[in-house]
Amino acid sequence: MWGAYAAAHPAAVRAAPEHAVEAFGDTARLADELLSLVLEGRKRATAELVDEFTARGEALPRVGGHWIACDGSGAPRVVLRSTELRLGPSTSCEESFAAAEGEDDGTLESWRREHRRYWERTCAARGAVWSEDDEVVFERFTVVWPPEHAD
Repeated sequence: MWGAYAAAHPAAVRAAPEHAVEAFGDTARLADELLSLVLEGRKRATAELVDEFTARGEALPRVGGHWIACDGSGAPRVVLRSTELRLGPSTSCEESFAAAEGEDDGTLESWRREHRRYWERTCAARGAVWSEDDEVVFERFTVVWPPEHAD
């Protein structure tokens, strides 16, 4: 998938040649559920704790950077490109960002409730305790490959 995208968009790849390969969420079911929202065009944002990137030994995303989103089986499905990044506590999430995530009913209230559950679970899995003060990477993205899903 990356090779096909690189051949079709060499300038974009030269500008940001590194790319992550990962799935949304922490389970195969959640990866498939969130990826389907991306494929439907409903999801164009995501949020992750800075500490999760650190725990995986990964650099934080950067504007213009790419990542390949995989489904729950690990198969690559789309190439995403980061268009906007912001760091802040979860309490700084705005209604427009919650809507851009496209999850649940799209409200800020459901965003806070569901992300709290998710981060409590993922933090516990790595032996940490989640706090509302933990730094979050708020990321907006576009789908750039394959062409039938590109924005």
